[in-house]
Amino acid sequence: MQMQASSIACPPATTPAPGAADGGGRVMWVTPERLFYAGLLGSPSVRTMGGLLIYVALRAPIRISLDGARWDSTELAVVPAYMPHSVACDDRMICDLGLEAESIDLERLPAVIRGQAGPVEDAAFARHVRQAHAWLSRHGRELDLQAGSFDQIFFGQALARRRLDPRIEAVVERIRGAPSATATAESCAASAHLSFSRFLHLFKEEVGTPFRSFRTWKRARSLLHYVTQDSNLAHVALDTGYPDSTHFSHSIRQVYGLKPSDIFAGSRKLALIGERRVVVG
Repeated sequence: MQMQASSIACPPATTPAPGAADGGGRVMWVTPERLFYAGLLGSPSVRTMGGLLIYVALRAPIRISLDGARWDSTELAVVPAYMPHSVACDDRMICDLGLEAESIDLERLPAVIRGQAGPVEDAAFARHVRQAHAWLSRHGRELDLQAGSFDQIFFGQALARRRLDPRIEAVVERIRGAPSATATAESCAASAHLSFSRFLHLFKEEVGTPFRSFRTWKRARSLLHYVTQDSNLAHVALDTGYPDSTHFSHSIRQVYGLKPSDIFAGSRKLALIGERRVVVG
């Protein structure tokens, strides 16, 4: 069953104006478990990101290819976490929402995205996301937006959380809280009081992806907090836990499909919304 427009309305305190014209500036909102990005797309290279992604066309249809399959033109598309894909658009701007895979119950997601992979037809949801983008562009600096506001703004409800084994949840929190730290599978297995092999098996079973892929994604995701800063990329590489610039560049290109220098160049006019502040690069 498709989600109705009334079920995705924002709460009264954060509702986009009815009939507001679509459009907005470059903005990114990052919380530990959610991401909203509206900005430059860059080249349509293969990217593999660890969140469930929802792409929404802003001013022109997007084209998307999942795992090397055919290209489809659409207004709305869903990409499961860790699935390689390419996305392109005749417009330079792209809009997407990212939901961290370990934080959501995939079986209880809203119908518009539950079990989806590829193009989705839901004009009301796409329109709502565009209106939310325009609203965030206009009012994001004025509000103390908390992490919990994200789901209400885009889905009209808190998304059901994924239940994790407490031992694995502790490891997830450890990596999420310090993605640049050296957290080996061996040390995490020891902290969980599990054998190495049992830990790796249980981690993949609970989180949905291998330990190494999860750690790689969280480290790459932490880059998003630096993109509006005037920072030396070599320093950013070290700050985000990469041993050298070569490893940093290779890993970031595998995840985002772009070189770190291109990501920073494309983020110069991006408004970064934090949980308690907005920093304009």
